[in-house]
Amino acid sequence: MINERLYGILTDSFMKILLPGLRVTIPLTVISFSIAMVIAVIMALIQFANIKILKEIARFYIWVIRGTPLLVQLYVIFFGLPSLGIVLDPFPSAVIVFSVNEGAYGAEIIRAALESVPKGQLEAGYCVGMSYLQTMRRIILPQALRTAFPSLSNSLIAMVKDTSLAANITVTEMFMTTQRIVGRTYEPLALYIEVGLIYLMFSTVLTWLQRAGERKLDFYGYNRR
Repeated sequence: MINERLYGILTDSFMKILLPGLRVTIPLTVISFSIAMVIAVIMALIQFANIKILKEIARFYIWVIRGTPLLVQLYVIFFGLPSLGIVLDPFPSAVIVFSVNEGAYGAEIIRAALESVPKGQLEAGYCVGMSYLQTMRRIILPQALRTAFPSLSNSLIAMVKDTSLAANITVTEMFMTTQRIVGRTYEPLALYIEVGLIYLMFSTVLTWLQRAGERKLDFYGYNRR
């Protein structure tokens, strides 16, 4: 049986952990993922267009970001840049790193989705008088994004959990709040389980939204056929 002291700590800490999640973790995820998707689409289109110099730049960016740990990237931006005279607050630093990091992974997802669209679709766009950009925007990209939706949704769920790393650069999100409560109460097991359950709650809501989105896209795709 859970003792009264531990029960009191858990009930008192729940809202103290949840509120930073709503005020910091969720906004950090939404802002970072939105910027990341812009980066991902641009990088994927550059690779798909096969412009040699730009493609090599995109591949280098993806190679570096995917090949280095997210935590190291956070430290480089927040602790490393001040040595060059560039000082950023914790939250903007986290947004930059999460956006750039997720943009690299998202670029590969979208690139693969673009390549899965039959090449005849591009030719069909030319046949009806569309330019390359019009064909990409109206025909190719919508189909590719529908294909990429499940993988991108999984990346979003993963990002919610990865935001816990922002505690290492003093972003006061859920995990850092939990660490402070643990330091005061000396109940690490119960409190870390509690914050884990809150992350699970957020991930579950996003999973439900993902499934709803997939059903809607499947219905839309069925009606288009």
